Amino acid sequence: MINNLKKILILSSLFAFLNSCGTGVDARQFPPDAESRVRKNIEEGRGFRIFDSERKGASGNFDFASSNSLWRASLDTIDFMPLASANYSGGIIITDWYSSDIVSSESIKISIRFLTNEIVSNALDIKVFYKKCASNENCKIIEKSENIKKELTKKILTKAALYEKDNKVKNNKPYKGKIVQP
Repeated sequence: MINNLKKILILSSLFAFLNSCGTGVDARQFPPDAESRVRKNIEEGRGFRIFDSERKGASGNFDFASSNSLWRASLDTIDFMPLASANYSGGIIITDWYSSDIVSSESIKISIRFLTNEIVSNALDIKVFYKKCASNENCKIIEKSENIKKELTKKILTKAALYEKDNKVKNNKPYKGKIVQP
């Protein structure tokens, strides 16, 4: 009797706990059709589909950082600076503080945020920070210099366009190997 009571108590408390974990989502915000819900979740990045019925017979579409021309161009452009963080899936690159002279009291830090993978003028949000220190404890950090932002954007987009062009040429070359007929 006591064991059954314990089991009922545990199950009911577990049910109450799990029931309270809901996010409080309004069902009216989601389409009633399952296919529409799946499509909406995939578009919002909340799900994935193993077998895509719209692309029957197509191979998987894998997006690697090395295949993204804009990402590669950004890393190549700032390759002289040490990186603090580079997150491809998050779409951000942050450098560490950099100074060309070891004894210099000025340093620079750059963050590049990717707004799209397309090679367009508004694809990147670049922030440039300057740190000027009178001593180790007395530093002033400011964001400035539209000129450097424009130069970096131009250089990255130019490199990305060249990488994209090279990828297209590489991928469109005819096969020159020997074709074996069965």
